[in-house]
Amino acid sequence: MTAQPISREERAGRAKTVFDHLESPQDALVLFDDQFIFYYCGFAFFPTERPVALIITREGERILFVPRLEREHAQQMGETERVADYPEFPGQRHPLRQLADLLTELGLDKAAIGVDHDGYPPVMGYDGPALSEALPGATVSRVSRALDHQMALKSPAEVELIRESARWGAHAHHLLQDYTRVGENETEVEARATKEATAAMIAALGDTYRGQNRWMSGAVALYRGQIGVHSALPHAMTTGATFQHGDTLVTGAGAAVWGYISELERTMFVGEASAQQKVFFQHMLNVQDIAFDALRPGRTCADVDMAVRAYYEREGLWDHWRHHVGHSLGQRIHESPFLDIGDMRPLEPGLVLSVEPGLYVPGLGGFRHSDTILITDTGMELLTDYPRDLDSLTLPA
Repeated sequence: MTAQPISREERAGRAKTVFDHLESPQDALVLFDDQFIFYYCGFAFFPTERPVALIITREGERILFVPRLEREHAQQMGETERVADYPEFPGQRHPLRQLADLLTELGLDKAAIGVDHDGYPPVMGYDGPALSEALPGATVSRVSRALDHQMALKSPAEVELIRESARWGAHAHHLLQDYTRVGENETEVEARATKEATAAMIAALGDTYRGQNRWMSGAVALYRGQIGVHSALPHAMTTGATFQHGDTLVTGAGAAVWGYISELERTMFVGEASAQQKVFFQHMLNVQDIAFDALRPGRTCADVDMAVRAYYEREGLWDHWRHHVGHSLGQRIHESPFLDIGDMRPLEPGLVLSVEPGLYVPGLGGFRHSDTILITDTGMELLTDYPRDLDSLTLPA
């Protein structure tokens, strides 16, 4: 097995250095977002109405605050120095009040506390006080933008997991492409490709493999309903379509590998593309190439989007524009920063981004390739490896 989970040492190091990323000094952090919790202590769980929080002190001590039903789970799977629990939500005493009691016990009742949310977010019917209300003597400040920046700069170990994800995403996509034929059903083809790719990945990575990702399970390849005219809807939903001659197809593929994912998308055609399909396919390749050329350290995220927008302007394609160029990803399927005209953050080595400018033509279809790339010291590196050309993506009729 080549892909290895993030080490305990790396996660502990993140917790010790997180304060260096903050714009203003904080005495401690209290984090409620499950992705931040996983990032800093390796505890993967499904958020429910029962609050879960991670406290990080300036000394790097990590304390998980969980409902009683998660105690053993947190003790076995989390990489923290302590696990504290409360009975139940809403309970006789609200969990956020009990969290305030714990912070008081730690001497943080009058401290400067950085948070991702001021209290637990409204998940599955949850309702409760803000942390600033439950702990009125403390100064509570949002620091999630700084945490996002730390998370965005991927370590070599994270890049290797994303690279492994991309490898298995491509395998799943090859199967999806092989099984897609006129008369076949979208749902059945997706299920077959995903099942076979996942089995191959588990066999290769070994019995200790874990996905640990909220958005993907196994090695996945699918259409999400972007078939025929519905491919013109950038975020369509599965309809159980039957493939027909002439369909424009927009795919999606990736794999969950120890909490990390990648993104691969391709535009394909069932049978030879029409003249109009070929025109928009070439425009799609052009805008993605422009984005690739603009991805260099020192430039800004906005620079990439502006370069692509200039092509839409020059070619008179604004009627077919729907979204910005791309976004960061890793643990989350979407992370910041964003390749958007309004995001002035610089491109830095270590950023992993999707590059997916698209064009959408009602009545004809959508045209979008997406690749996962790494910003390097000198430019960018493609982490996904899959054919982009028309011939390779034309399916037998």
